[in-house]
Amino acid sequence: MDSHPPPSPPVAGAPVAVRTPSPLPRLLLLLSATTGFVDAVSVLGLGKVFTANMTGNVVFLAFALARAPGFTPVPYLVALGLFMVGASVAGRLWRHASSHPLRYWLLRAALLEAVLFLAAAAVALVPGADGIVAHPAWAVLVMIGLTAGAMGFRNATVRQLKVPDLTTTVLTLTITGIASDAGGPNLRTRLLAIAMIFIGAAAGAVLVLHTGLALPLALTACVVLGGTLLCLRHPLMALPHRP
Repeated sequence: MDSHPPPSPPVAGAPVAVRTPSPLPRLLLLLSATTGFVDAVSVLGLGKVFTANMTGNVVFLAFALARAPGFTPVPYLVALGLFMVGASVAGRLWRHASSHPLRYWLLRAALLEAVLFLAAAAVALVPGADGIVAHPAWAVLVMIGLTAGAMGFRNATVRQLKVPDLTTTVLTLTITGIASDAGGPNLRTRLLAIAMIFIGAAAGAVLVLHTGLALPLALTACVVLGGTLLCLRHPLMALPHRP
């Protein structure tokens, strides 16, 4: 006869361990696709400027200061400045209330991104001259600032999540990891990250070239907000983040 006592029933109000996989990798892969959309809008529609990642802007700013033809410093300074503002706001919010449930952060980040992208889409409807960059100079700078601010906020938020190989915007280290680690245990995640940004950029380019800037910007807002709302249904999102 078994002499071990039966297991005690769970205490009311005690935390229950969640054993299901985190939805964060899937959400970050989806956000990676929207990075391709944003890059297509900024590079093809706003005049050779990046608003999703800043490495290219630093290089282009150097070209502009060296007076290389086709480069002017103002767009790159606006992108760099507003990106840093967005990242700073996200960092301050995270530090001041880091004990909040993860859904608190993800929902606020998604709402802010969606609002900024929709505002940029509204500005994109302003009529302008003929050509791919079919907007007045002020409208181009406003769209650069809005999208760079949104992506700065996202980058700072994703940095706090600390999900390996999923920054949603930068692929240099991801590609380096594939080569230097001979694939490694995260090969599938790394390949998916590359594929999602590639697919997003290709789809974004088609939309920019055939419909203009407003549609891909609005679609980016919808994907960011919709994907985040689906992610928030997971029970892990009710817990504070513990990377």
